[in-house]
Amino acid sequence: MLELPAHTEHLKDDILAEQQNNNNLENPGPLQTFEENLAKGEFRIQQCKDCGQHVFYPRLLCHHCGSNALKWVAVSGKGVVYSSAVVRQRPEKGGDYNISLIDLEEGPRLMSRVVDVDPEEVAIGMQVSAHVGMINDKPAVLFYNKEQGDKEW
Repeated sequence: MLELPAHTEHLKDDILAEQQNNNNLENPGPLQTFEENLAKGEFRIQQCKDCGQHVFYPRLLCHHCGSNALKWVAVSGKGVVYSSAVVRQRPEKGGDYNISLIDLEEGPRLMSRVVDVDPEEVAIGMQVSAHVGMINDKPAVLFYNKEQGDKEW
């Protein structure tokens, strides 16, 4: 049984209907829509039509106000590194890489990688630019250091 916070209980029927529709390929769920956008080379996130806040990770309800009125919008791609860590692995497995938390200009924070600098060089406060690239043969949002010249904002 679907349990919701009291302030969103009135949306229960809408959510159950949306979940049922998500089983239908003609009406994909939010994660599938996000992944389809990435496959087309588009980085889009949700924005609530009621409160105007941007939402990431893809979901059925706005986590700011509880509304189910979410639309997909293109983002600026501008971001700032909030935190970063280096993952160490053997060179034959691809070598070291970073995992970074990026604050998007629109508000949401997401986990990704800054790919055009050495993992140890990624710094808190570094301005970065989002691009759709590939990780393990799957489309993903990757970031480039804004200072690296050829990547446009």
